[in-house]
Amino acid sequence: MTGYKYAVLLLLTMFMGCQTTTDKERPAPSIDIRTGSDRPELFGKNIISTSLPERDVAIHPQGKELIYTLGDYKNKKMCLVVVRKVNGDWGKPGIMPISGKYRDLEPFYSHDGDRLFFVSNRPVFNDDTRNDYNIWFCDRTANGWSEPEALDSVVNTRGHEFYPSLSEKGNLFYTARRADGIGGEDIFMSEFREGRFQAPEPLPEAVNTEFDEFNAYVSPGEDLIVFSSYGRPDDSGRADLYISRKDAAGKWTPAKNMGPLVNSDQLDYCPFIDWENRNFYFTSERAAAENSGIENIDSLKQAAHSILNGFGNIYKISLDALEQTE
Repeated sequence: MTGYKYAVLLLLTMFMGCQTTTDKERPAPSIDIRTGSDRPELFGKNIISTSLPERDVAIHPQGKELIYTLGDYKNKKMCLVVVRKVNGDWGKPGIMPISGKYRDLEPFYSHDGDRLFFVSNRPVFNDDTRNDYNIWFCDRTANGWSEPEALDSVVNTRGHEFYPSLSEKGNLFYTARRADGIGGEDIFMSEFREGRFQAPEPLPEAVNTEFDEFNAYVSPGEDLIVFSSYGRPDDSGRADLYISRKDAAGKWTPAKNMGPLVNSDQLDYCPFIDWENRNFYFTSERAAAENSGIENIDSLKQAAHSILNGFGNIYKISLDALEQTE
């Protein structure tokens, strides 16, 4: 072997060795629901949070499964995606068998994890002319999830119903625009009594205002509610997250903006709390800082296909960090 060929072979060997070491040291993408951080961080980066729009995470009460909403770049197609834990490890995300044909979104587990509520524009009440959004549910069976059923017309009207959240009592909190509301979109509560949902009532003006209130998460004991609102004087962007708690008399206190630790100048919404691991989840359309121009087509493509392209991602922050700011 000539000296030249030997030198080339040596350089290639060194390069491949360095590359292998780098790949081994680079952490693999992972899903972590156990730990939290003191600032919002992307949840499941490169697995759940990607360049596509993601929103509406729901975590099974036993932490063995999670479901979220995934859409295309214009959200013309939206589906429910499930990730399950097998032998202690999270598997790959996949579209739920009940989803994929219609625009399905906003999952919420019952508190035993055996019933799933969600929103869909699939035809309701055997009326193929209907494509409004309604609240549906399905039950876990030995053969998977049952065929979805719509809640009855006490809840589901010819308008839109969004973002179901249920307390331990089974009371349903959701978003709607109704004639008996307070403002634009409002948050309503339908009491579950004698096996049926009762006529919904809007939450009081401590929560609902003349502006839009939507996408509310209620705690199991109905003593805390987190929701989004758009148009309030202290709104820092296209919508902010607000929080209200019940006082000693059981009345909702005036909702407070959750502040810059959570809210951005873009849409912040879809709250969810994992009480077992004390983590707060939400969706945000915040994007990477625009501090440079477009140098070439490749740089434009790179920005468009990056995770922080402004199409929405799921974020996680510890409840302890949030409580320190209240």
